[in-house]
Amino acid sequence: MNAITYEQLPLKDFTEKAYLDYSMYVILDRALPHIADGLKPVQRRIVYAMSELGLGPNSKYKKSARTVGDVLGMYHPHGDQACYEAMVLMAQPFSYRYPLIDGQGNWGSPDDPKSFAAMRYTESRLTPYAQTLLAELEQGTVEWSPNYDGTKDEPKLLPARLPNVLLNGSTGIAVGMSTDIPPHNLGEVADACIHLLDNPEATLEELCEFIRGPDFTTEAEIITSREDLLRMYRTGYGSVRLRARWEVEDGNIVITALPHQVSGDTVLQNIAAQMQAKKLPLVEDLRDESDHENPCRLVIMPRGRRCDAEQLMSHLFATTDLERSYRINLNMIGLSGKPQVKNLRDILVEWLSFRTGTVRRRLQYRLDKVIARLHILDGLLIAFLNIDEVIAIIRQEDEPKPVLMARFVITDIQAEAILELKLRHLARLEEMKIRGEQAELDEERMKLEILLGSPKKLSNLIKLELRQDAERYGDPRRSPIVARQAAQILNVTAVIGSEPVTIILSEKGWVRAAKGHEIDPLSLTYRSGDSFLDAAAGRSNQPAYFLDSTGRGYAVAAHELPSARTQGEPLTGRLSPPSGAVFRSVVAGGEDDWFLLATSGGYGFVTPLKEFFTKNRTGKALLTVPAHAEVLTPVRIAVPASDAVAVVTLQGRLLVFPAADIPVLNKGRGNKLIQVAAADLANGVDRVLALSGIPPGAGLKLHCGKRYLTLTPSDLANYAGTRGRRGNHLPRGFQRVDRLEVLV
Repeated sequence: MNAITYEQLPLKDFTEKAYLDYSMYVILDRALPHIADGLKPVQRRIVYAMSELGLGPNSKYKKSARTVGDVLGMYHPHGDQACYEAMVLMAQPFSYRYPLIDGQGNWGSPDDPKSFAAMRYTESRLTPYAQTLLAELEQGTVEWSPNYDGTKDEPKLLPARLPNVLLNGSTGIAVGMSTDIPPHNLGEVADACIHLLDNPEATLEELCEFIRGPDFTTEAEIITSREDLLRMYRTGYGSVRLRARWEVEDGNIVITALPHQVSGDTVLQNIAAQMQAKKLPLVEDLRDESDHENPCRLVIMPRGRRCDAEQLMSHLFATTDLERSYRINLNMIGLSGKPQVKNLRDILVEWLSFRTGTVRRRLQYRLDKVIARLHILDGLLIAFLNIDEVIAIIRQEDEPKPVLMARFVITDIQAEAILELKLRHLARLEEMKIRGEQAELDEERMKLEILLGSPKKLSNLIKLELRQDAERYGDPRRSPIVARQAAQILNVTAVIGSEPVTIILSEKGWVRAAKGHEIDPLSLTYRSGDSFLDAAAGRSNQPAYFLDSTGRGYAVAAHELPSARTQGEPLTGRLSPPSGAVFRSVVAGGEDDWFLLATSGGYGFVTPLKEFFTKNRTGKALLTVPAHAEVLTPVRIAVPASDAVAVVTLQGRLLVFPAADIPVLNKGRGNKLIQVAAADLANGVDRVLALSGIPPGAGLKLHCGKRYLTLTPSDLANYAGTRGRRGNHLPRGFQRVDRLEVLV
């Protein structure tokens, strides 16, 4: 029987372990930065590989493909494109506050960070700032581990001289967690570290006097309040709002700085889209004047000199990426090797602990080297003082090393150093050089021992190096922190002015708006197979209201409708009526104007026009339509308390009654206006043809084909009755009424 040579596990246990292993790999070895050097593994390997290739800040540029090849071949066996993109990110000055890579060629642009050239075209080397991560690498400061195939060693961490995790920040998505660390100003962070070294019990509020907030790659303003920033640094969570900087120049608005990673092209496209949709009548034109001297210069030309620039920009801040919010999540891998969201004070304390340990290891490494050299110099000095005897032993003995060790009481290392001396070093001046080197090394040894034995002196050394690096690599804050009012979306109707417009609706549901109320809708051209349906006179700063065949109401801003010089656009592009529904009518007016809503079944109610209003594309239910009935065009009732209503049916009956008898409702079927038998409605024998409101003292004109009948106020008295009655028959020949016209 064959022995089982494989492990048997329940599927549940295997999948759980496999997923947890994968999760920890993504968290620790891919997505989150380490607090020590602020780098993810791929970034650390890229920087180290470039240093091994000799690509320092003073070296010649080398093809990026060479670097990526070394990284993949020796340290990071993953996709070349992913590795190159990580490399590109560290080279983009608009992505990294303090870039680690100096790139030559096309490395992308703020408008399109992904537009960088392929790795075979670009060249790169390390920046001077990158030396803060590498300068102490070969000085015994970090631990090393074998690479993925065990053929080389790589550093587990880089001995960062500055808290790079805060200076450049980081973003990443792991399994079940993510990180969003914003960049900060080098000088401010160095000052906070120095203050914490001087005052180990310093509070977070004290540290925030130095680190006032993040410092992004652009000069956009941080408008987050100090209280919110303190809360963010205290909890490790929060958000920061950035707002573009602008100024008025010759009447035009010039945007000089955009928020971090915001594209100027995208902003202009957003503004242009609002202009095209007629939601931004204050803007006349846009222009991009950005160049090498002015990397960001977007010009907005207002319409008219009286335009309020503050009001316009407030609207753009609220509706475009000119103002943007950035999520903050200070999640990183700590010195314990575990991921954790840390507050600002914990980050600085933990990094200073790492830095203190690094400096101590560097000093101890140097002290060991000094002591080892002094030990060798002691042996060499003995040899020089007894040079003749040493030479005799070397000439006469087959194994001179043990004889030298026994004769002069020296160690194996000292004896080996004596034996490796070159003849030219036996000159008399060498003794003086040895004694001079001994004196220098003795002095250095004493200093190193004092530093290692005094925590205060060690702290002073760390502070000195922080100040030196801040002076060498630091720069002024780019993102000013200012208090600003919250952005407000512009009320377009308040600034576009009130101009008369006529809204025209076609049979097929196409809509347009013409300036003025004198337009004849029938004289306009319509699409093939389409014709005029309805029109309404309104104002440009009012909505246009529509009613569909199911009784649902809709609202669209009149100034957003296309010009009547075109054939308009389909309402279904802006609205979403129910399947099978068609638009029946359009009305316009003030929100307190009264309208009679009715169906051909003889039911209706009075409602104010504001009840039509809704922001939903799907509209709102207004009028309940009975079976076999249709929606009629709404009728304006000027004064419900005094106006009368005329109702005409298919059977040639006319009923006139007070509008005050009709109920006022928000929605529903309403009450009976005129008697229409349900059977007659179902059979198509009878229905309401037309409605009209009649002001006091006005007459009525009935259009019946090419003929018409004029009814004076006294004539109308013959048709007066109670709401819900059948009404009286019209004279023969005038019973097929097409429409009603009020005669004032």
